[in-house]
Amino acid sequence: MSTDFKLSCVLFDLDGTLVDTAPDLILCLNKALSSHGLTTVTADTIKPFISFGAVAMINESLNHSISEALRADILDTMLDLYQNNIAEHTVFFKGMSDTLDAIEAQGLKWGVVTNKRERFTNPLMDALNLTDRAACIISGDTTANPKPHVEPMLAACKLAAVKPQECVYIGDASHDITAGKNAQMKTLAALYGYLKAGAAPETWGADALIKSPEQLATWIASALCH
Repeated sequence: MSTDFKLSCVLFDLDGTLVDTAPDLILCLNKALSSHGLTTVTADTIKPFISFGAVAMINESLNHSISEALRADILDTMLDLYQNNIAEHTVFFKGMSDTLDAIEAQGLKWGVVTNKRERFTNPLMDALNLTDRAACIISGDTTANPKPHVEPMLAACKLAAVKPQECVYIGDASHDITAGKNAQMKTLAALYGYLKAGAAPETWGADALIKSPEQLATWIASALCH
């Protein structure tokens, strides 16, 4: 790590990085599929598509013969269910709560940059008692362009009153790393997240590959020592 890097803020992707939202998302997807007379799916099949949004989850769940109109109906049903059951089974990844405590104890700011829409992000952050702790919360529709565009990353820095070059961004998809790099942030790939088979995160260009929230805490401690 370069000796001129000054860490001021840790920015997180939300689903698959900060919190494990898969149980709620997949439950709502399956309820939506069932309500339309369709076969449900297994968590292992769909989890790798969570980072790419509800439409990607639905498309992976259906065969090509399903009409666009029915896909749209399923999406509406799933999202309404999810909004009304935003954090029934969602939890921190093991060790993440302690990592957030450590970040705050070291005087660092932290925030969220997600492609999840505000109608879901804000109530989820509230339900987890994170809203008042976060220096910034940027959703997929907070700015005109979502990740991998640089705009949400820069909006997060403005809200948190930090420079992009003083931030590290951690996410579990290639578009997360691209967004962070485009903003001149340090980037970390969350290997514990919802990775697709054959995703090859070692090729994304991240500054480090992180296997657990505990390893994230170690990386942050090391950055502060330089």
